[in-house]
Amino acid sequence: MTHLSNGIRFLAAAILCAGFAQAADLIVLKDGDRVTGDIVGKDGGKLTVQSKNFGLITVNWDDIETINAQNPLYVVLPGDRTVKATIQSRDGRIQVAAPDAPQTVEPGEIVALRNEAGQAAYERMLRPGLLDLWTITGSLNIAGTKGNAETSTITTPINFLRASNTSRTTAYFNSIRATATINGVDAQTAQAVRGGWGYNRNLTSRIFATTFNDYEFDKFQSLDLRVVLGGGLGYQIWTAERGRLAAVAGAAWNREKFDPVDAERFTRNAAEAYWGNDFNYKLNARTSLVQSFRMFNNLSQTGEYRMNFDIGAATQLTKWLTWNVSLSDRFLSNPVPGRQKNDLLYTTGLGFTFAR
Repeated sequence: MTHLSNGIRFLAAAILCAGFAQAADLIVLKDGDRVTGDIVGKDGGKLTVQSKNFGLITVNWDDIETINAQNPLYVVLPGDRTVKATIQSRDGRIQVAAPDAPQTVEPGEIVALRNEAGQAAYERMLRPGLLDLWTITGSLNIAGTKGNAETSTITTPINFLRASNTSRTTAYFNSIRATATINGVDAQTAQAVRGGWGYNRNLTSRIFATTFNDYEFDKFQSLDLRVVLGGGLGYQIWTAERGRLAAVAGAAWNREKFDPVDAERFTRNAAEAYWGNDFNYKLNARTSLVQSFRMFNNLSQTGEYRMNFDIGAATQLTKWLTWNVSLSDRFLSNPVPGRQKNDLLYTTGLGFTFAR
């Protein structure tokens, strides 16, 4: 009886092990290599597999000879049709074993594959909550001296980004305040604040509508307040997992209020045509680059213009701690008399990043 009991246990263990072995997905490449594990997903021409011993493995979809997915996947087919099914290669084609409508398709007809986690993330991108998908980066940089001269500088760059499959929302804030005391004489050497928001909405896979609102104060340009409201169209020149490049153009309304030291306050209103670009790129696993350029041509006063150029880089030191470098340049062709045309604000230091 004991021998029989041991035999049953051995048989049950063998069946259980066989079941686990069968549960693993199997991919055979055209060169004969075999990959086993759990399929994470297919995006574009790449298939990602979670291997037990080697972690995430990525292979080219076109290099696959056969695929056998024992675990159900979300299979995206032409026409934006998504079915949940196991898939298996047979005679050069792929059987999609959906419970309601099994079918056989060509490998090239598989638009995408997603596991449960990937599908949940995709649906979250389609219908995000108001507080979802935000990435916030910023820093508080302080510098100073003590002794023959007393100086202090405080800069606070902060950026907000919320990107979904259909829209892109951005906001930014950048300020600098610097003071100096030399031989007992106090002086304020810099004071500027810049901020605003933008919103893009996809119209097609490449074309999007865009609107923005910017605010600016610069004491040493005698700029009391600049308010800009604009909108237009954009075109996605290049998009990839590591970054994007987009061109934008449109029209804007600009209201500038100046407060010169030796003259009366005055206000300028102007219609503007603008064009420029937005670029972001992930240099490596830890460092990313972001850049934006805008040229505003004055339509109310022909020949006058202004330019905005911003660029920054962030290197991740820990999960939330970063090293940030940013540069913000503003050029105005018709400043208040006695003021320079160009103002440059640059910052560097430790920062933070938060993603939800």
